[in-house]
Amino acid sequence: MFPGVVRVSGDVGELSGLGLLAWVYPSGLVDRAVAVCGRAEQRRRLLRARLVVYFVLGLALFSPAPYLDVMRHLVEGLRSQGLLGDWRVPAESSLFRARQWLGPEPLRVLFTTTAEPMGTESTPGAFWRGLRMLAVDGTCWDVADSSADEAAFGRPGSSRGHDRGSFPQVRMACLIEVGTHLVLDAELAGWRTGEVTLVGRLPRSCGPGQLVLADREFLGVPLWQAFTVTGADLLWRVPANPRPGEPGPVGSVPGVAGVSIG
Repeated sequence: MFPGVVRVSGDVGELSGLGLLAWVYPSGLVDRAVAVCGRAEQRRRLLRARLVVYFVLGLALFSPAPYLDVMRHLVEGLRSQGLLGDWRVPAESSLFRARQWLGPEPLRVLFTTTAEPMGTESTPGAFWRGLRMLAVDGTCWDVADSSADEAAFGRPGSSRGHDRGSFPQVRMACLIEVGTHLVLDAELAGWRTGEVTLVGRLPRSCGPGQLVLADREFLGVPLWQAFTVTGADLLWRVPANPRPGEPGPVGSVPGVAGVSIG
């Protein structure tokens, strides 16, 4: 295995390198994800698809480090072992084009192939009375202020009411393992798509033996039914005065305003 920790720059600090990424996502697994998406090379390139996948993962892990810093960091362990030969770090424009060429699908396939619970009975917060504890939640974050991002994701208004927000935004809903904080499933869309809509796509990753937690904004019969049909147990907060048609509290837990247990 390649050396795990090197110093990239004062801004990035000490980070683990390509060796760790290849340990978590073995090269064979990455190559299969690339091939499934039709991104395998027809000729030898300076930037092989496998390396571009690791590079994109590195961009996420080491954000907001610049492209070149991330790539130099990823290959530093190889260079120190004399394994790079005459290979050189490409220009930033080449890295940008390679990322565009790869596209998002290989990363999506890699995520769906590897995302699975890792908590055990001994992991604090992972289980309750034999049920694996999961939670659904949502968030928004800013993306680059570009016309392409604005067209793809939209831009919220400002708090002043008459101006646009400073950045386009992406909305994400995810299913998380409580004990480890691992993301087991996720849906992303523009900021105009509501969290309830995105959470409605997450029951596909639920099943018997799980206890799914959710806050009160997700309460509603269609969403409740979509999760209960998977066989999972539910523990959801409810408002003090549920609206007609909402599931009502059938039990109570200290410190929780109201719960419904399916």
